[in-house]
Amino acid sequence: MTATRDNTTEAFASRVFDAVLGAIDAWSIFVGDKLGLYRTLASDGPMTESELAARSAMNGRYAREWLEQQVTTGILQVDDPMLPPDQRTYSIPDGHKEVLTDSESLSFLTPFVRLVVAGGLQMPKLLEAYKTGGGVSWAEFGEDMRTGQAEMNRPWFLSELGTSWFPSVPSLHEKLVAGARVADIGCGEGWSSIAMARAYPNSTIEGFDIDVPSIESARKHASAEGLTERLTFHATDAGTLDNKGKYDVVTAFECIHDLSDPISVLKSMHLICSDDGQVVVMDEAVGDHFGDQEDEVERLMYGFSMFVCLPDGMSHQPTVGTGTVFRKSTLDRYASEAGFTQVDVLPIANDLWRFYDLKKS
Repeated sequence: MTATRDNTTEAFASRVFDAVLGAIDAWSIFVGDKLGLYRTLASDGPMTESELAARSAMNGRYAREWLEQQVTTGILQVDDPMLPPDQRTYSIPDGHKEVLTDSESLSFLTPFVRLVVAGGLQMPKLLEAYKTGGGVSWAEFGEDMRTGQAEMNRPWFLSELGTSWFPSVPSLHEKLVAGARVADIGCGEGWSSIAMARAYPNSTIEGFDIDVPSIESARKHASAEGLTERLTFHATDAGTLDNKGKYDVVTAFECIHDLSDPISVLKSMHLICSDDGQVVVMDEAVGDHFGDQEDEVERLMYGFSMFVCLPDGMSHQPTVGTGTVFRKSTLDRYASEAGFTQVDVLPIANDLWRFYDLKKS
């Protein structure tokens, strides 16, 4: 059912104005993240504008404007706004530090902002794609998109996968505890693979992704974690894994909807999974039908779809053009064409993602 909305001119004008303010906040947070301003203030603050500029290699006049905007919009605080500009000291409220700087926290959202801004920077190419039916590839979106995606998901994988998500599925958890050979499809910078290697020391994990910079980063992360003996990464097309042997567990975290040819990848997942193995797909927690779920999650996923995932999928032709709003009925169809007999929703609670068990027989 479509939700009842206030469609008056005044209400909609207020919504658009709030959206503009939100966009400005996002840009300002992007600046603070990229220039290390929040991290500097969190570790060394409070400090004056000149101190922040010196420690961040930033122009002093821009430092003042950024700091005053951050106070005005409620992100930072100032000791006394009536002091001369060069004597004021600025700091981050304790409740904001986790959101802005703590990469281990589930509340860490600056990578989210980085991802959104990276998409906006490609607007001329996106507009052209909207007219021609072309796309903008993941590589074209650049480093900020890649690291934004990876660092946004990182704390979720590291804190939840081995303690909450997979233990909620006894058959999967027991396989991994006993020691399983795992293929992690579309692993990106590797945090899902690293989370499995951390949580299940008897298992060996191989991550696969076609994006070379992501795989290079994944290898560095695995080395830093001391996991390279049980964790390897491959820069390869996941649709061509027929020479890799059989795996006890095959996973694909938030990537099937991005693929121009998801059925070929699902066929590979079907092929490499052992007869008594388990195939798990994590994707977006959208409604089963258009109009079912007009909430923040659905709005968010349509936003990512319009400006990131659909353009990426459309950049590789021929394409099915799935997009981020990946409903179960679509996965059911893809999985069936790939040879799976059934798709079940797993009992893993999460507001953003839904987990599926794809049955081979």
